[in-house]
Amino acid sequence: MRTTIALAKRFGDEIITLRRALHQVPEYDLDLPKSQRLILDALEGLPLEITLGKELSSVTAVLRGGGPGPVVLLRGDMDALPVTERVDVPFVSQHPGMMHACGHDLHVAGLVGAAKILCSMRSELAGDVVFMFQPGEETTGGAPIMIREGVLDAAGRRADAAYGLHVGAAVQPLGMWSSKPGSFMAAADQLLVRVVGEGTHGSTPYRGKDPIPVACEMVGALQTMVTRQFDVFDPVVITVGRIAGGTKENIIPDDAFFEATVRTFSAETRAKVQLASTQLLEAMAAAHGLTAEVDYSIGYPVTVNDSAEYAFAQDTIVDLFGPDRFRERANPRCGAEDMSYVLNEVPGVYLNLSACRSLDPEAAADNHSPLADFDDSVLPDAAALLAELAVRRMAR
Repeated sequence: MRTTIALAKRFGDEIITLRRALHQVPEYDLDLPKSQRLILDALEGLPLEITLGKELSSVTAVLRGGGPGPVVLLRGDMDALPVTERVDVPFVSQHPGMMHACGHDLHVAGLVGAAKILCSMRSELAGDVVFMFQPGEETTGGAPIMIREGVLDAAGRRADAAYGLHVGAAVQPLGMWSSKPGSFMAAADQLLVRVVGEGTHGSTPYRGKDPIPVACEMVGALQTMVTRQFDVFDPVVITVGRIAGGTKENIIPDDAFFEATVRTFSAETRAKVQLASTQLLEAMAAAHGLTAEVDYSIGYPVTVNDSAEYAFAQDTIVDLFGPDRFRERANPRCGAEDMSYVLNEVPGVYLNLSACRSLDPEAAADNHSPLADFDDSVLPDAAALLAELAVRRMAR
């Protein structure tokens, strides 16, 4: 049996207990004091150099190996979501309105497990490992803050490779690993629009400038723009998730608003859609004698897996768990990830691991649902893989 797998089994009960403790105290955004405390308690006594974040409740831990060699960074995000949990488990959330609905409690526990494994193998390591426990993935992006605070250079020199994983509650059968080379997850931007008109009585619309029908036309026009200006093989997704305007049926308001999320998979298309959508909306408003205030807000970039690191990770998974435990995804995912900031700076790979408890993954509640149910029996495998990737990468 591989050393990492044997050690993962030894630490399995500990990290499952940690995951369940984290699940009971979900915290949001960048300030996660209870989660940070649980991580520090779990790492206590290990031969790690620990640094806490200044702008956020992050934990950076450095393990010095027994000899010189590459620096490998392993990342796990910590934050939860403003979701009221509806899963009937003994360790249900104790924070009303908050839930680990995206499985980040498993990410933390898996990374702690990898730290315990690698500390047990310290003398055999030809290099150093940086463990990156990161808040704020679901919100403002904790990764760029940690990068600014020096996580990529925490070992005294820049990391040579970076690895992370994300668990899923649906779609794939339990224990299945998946990923793809190149663009793996989308860039996510926000399009915030105010259509400015001139209010009047609803019985005499010609006496004002009605922003509501113009806003409605804009929602449809954005979809036409996507299909007519962008390559179907370099896709764009624009979803208008909020539209608002007016106070009463017989009053034409001064303005109307809508908000959209914009998903793209390349830097070139991302830049093009920002320009094209702004020009379209401003011109449409002008054509009706109105104005449009368009705020295109840049969010997380595309998550790109390095091709060589992807092949290395795939080979490692197949070697550890067998070929039936890995699926290469045919297409990228439209979700976004701030691990993208790390992979913009350091070659690496981001992987998915199914923690779906249901025997029917297609029918199971997915991540972000109040019914998302994660099977933490996958945690020893998660810890073993992260540790094995570090061991093998340092030996290359």
